[in-house]
Amino acid sequence: MSRLAVVLFNLGGPDSLDAVKPFLFNLFNDPAIIGAPGPLRWLLARLISSRRAPIARAIYAQIGGRSPLVEQTQAQADALQAALTERDLGTEIGVFMAMRYWHPLTRETVDRVKAFRPDTVVLLPLYPQYSGSTSGSSLNTWVKTAARRGLKAETHTICCYPTEHGFVTALAELTRAGFIEGSDHGRPRVLFSAHGLPKVSVERGDPYQSQVEMTAAAIVDAMGLPNLDWVVCYQSRVGPLEWLGPDTDSEIERAGHDGVPVVVVPLAFVSEHSETLVELDIEYGELAEHRGVPAYVRVPTVQAHGAFIRGLADLVEQSVRPTEGDGCLIEAGPAQGRLCSQVGARVCDGKWSKCPHVAPSADKT
Repeated sequence: MSRLAVVLFNLGGPDSLDAVKPFLFNLFNDPAIIGAPGPLRWLLARLISSRRAPIARAIYAQIGGRSPLVEQTQAQADALQAALTERDLGTEIGVFMAMRYWHPLTRETVDRVKAFRPDTVVLLPLYPQYSGSTSGSSLNTWVKTAARRGLKAETHTICCYPTEHGFVTALAELTRAGFIEGSDHGRPRVLFSAHGLPKVSVERGDPYQSQVEMTAAAIVDAMGLPNLDWVVCYQSRVGPLEWLGPDTDSEIERAGHDGVPVVVVPLAFVSEHSETLVELDIEYGELAEHRGVPAYVRVPTVQAHGAFIRGLADLVEQSVRPTEGDGCLIEAGPAQGRLCSQVGARVCDGKWSKCPHVAPSADKT
């Protein structure tokens, strides 16, 4: 049997207050975030990161001066490696982390994977819903870096899994527990909060909003509660562009006006970081109190929840053990290898032109 390397992708996070500014620079210097030409983007990234660094440092100071995202991703990697080892998918299995904007950066992980000498590499973004600014950026950077640094191995890509059974099961269990907690103060409204995206990105064919809505609907269905009051909303808006709505803070204010408890579910994040621990827990918690929301419950991210890890293992197994008619594409995606979604075939409506799963025959899937 072969040596299998699985690479988990996420955005990363500063590991100290001194790392905040370079982390922000890397973020804004990403062409998927700011699409200006290279020299101009570099100047803009320097300007924006310098201006935002003091604010961001104050945010990270509230959670111990560092992001817990990398540690939690390592826990996910360890749990996934154990799950994959039980499935006998290779003579040796390694699960690695590649962070987009801070260590371990993509180039560092490429070198580690190369030293592992894999026969097969599976690229698995920890972004359940695909967007060109998250999964797309990470995957494209990996492919370019791997080519430059001489990593040669059969490579499969998992593009998205917005309604994967294990992921949805984990979030449904966590949301149900939060709903029960909030029910002590009335029947709660569930706010499925996702990181925002400029509307222009969706208008240009990015499937992110559609997949976020798919996730929310699947969680509601799995919870099985009749007449559940729920809404999808978006947080973390920055800059002058019009972003997806409604805003999470506006929905919290509406709940205060309506006198109903809220249960906030971060359905697009799989680990804790500043946008959950500060924005959701502290800033929106204070907003809820000031607006008279009877109870404010924030559901934790899935992290290393057993159902989520089993779901990730299922995705990896599907990618490396092809079955006839599974819908995965050959010589497709950024790595030009096998490209699978949670069901193999395309999960997006055909109108989403930026979906990486571009087989014409899959448009109606």
